[in-house]
Amino acid sequence: MAEPAPYRHDLASGPDTQAYWLRSSDGVRLRVGHAAAPEAKGTVFILPGRTEYTEKYGRTAKDFVRAGFHTLTVDWRGQGLADRLAPNPMVGHVDRFLDFQKDWDAVRSFARDHGLPKPWHMVAHSMGGCIGLRALMTGSDMKSAVFTGPMWGVKMAPYLRPVAWALPRLAIALGQGHRLSLTTSIQSYPASEPFENNLLTTDPALYEDLRRHVEAEPKFGLGGPSYAWLSTALTECAALAAMPSPALPTLCFVGSNERIVDTDAIRDRMTKWPGGKLLLVDGAEHEVLMEGGNIRRQVTGSAVSLFSSFKT
Repeated sequence: MAEPAPYRHDLASGPDTQAYWLRSSDGVRLRVGHAAAPEAKGTVFILPGRTEYTEKYGRTAKDFVRAGFHTLTVDWRGQGLADRLAPNPMVGHVDRFLDFQKDWDAVRSFARDHGLPKPWHMVAHSMGGCIGLRALMTGSDMKSAVFTGPMWGVKMAPYLRPVAWALPRLAIALGQGHRLSLTTSIQSYPASEPFENNLLTTDPALYEDLRRHVEAEPKFGLGGPSYAWLSTALTECAALAAMPSPALPTLCFVGSNERIVDTDAIRDRMTKWPGGKLLLVDGAEHEVLMEGGNIRRQVTGSAVSLFSSFKT
């Protein structure tokens, strides 16, 4: 049996959720949050982005539970309440991006061991979209997938790309791969940046919630990525770009004001995805599931319609 883990119900604004500790195959401690639905139409696996944690998706989990789906959300290695992998816990660090697949394997094993109802579906945001795409490509029992602002490429000016590839490799070669990458901050974004012109959401109340979360639970906070994270993330995005999309029903939502991930990479992927559909969310920033109620309901409503087309 998985060991119970703490869960901040007072911050999540979500359904009744039970949290558990898991261990990946290489011994890293992870955390998952499971919310059950009485109708049991299936299970939605929520794959958060970089810096994120289970409680942040409380509202999203509630939307799916109300629609009759169990949800299972993960704290990836290096963030949330999972094990931090750098000497400074505020640095978002991982040695190899493929190690996230070990986390995914542990999450799926938990779902199997606890009999989470099928069919299974995936909702993956930003970095979680990169992890989820690899999982789908290498064999998965997901029936469908929904991506929001997936990190299939990192947005940056063309003149910075050679530096973004070369500098992290140099840092790693010098034994400094765990260091905070250049131009990023050690502080948590919502705790240190004002709402005005932020890159995450146009909703001031939800942005204030994110700030409140990291102030109330400092362990949720995470700063910029390490050189190793940046290097291995760019390598993974390039590797995935050369692989064909899996043939399964998929929706991909992107905010019209997306400024974090590479929208060209998303467009290229989705135009070639068998059974895939790209949807632009007018006026939204990167985190379409953290936008105001109408936008969030648009996204989760479309996801529920897709998931409900599969019978138990």
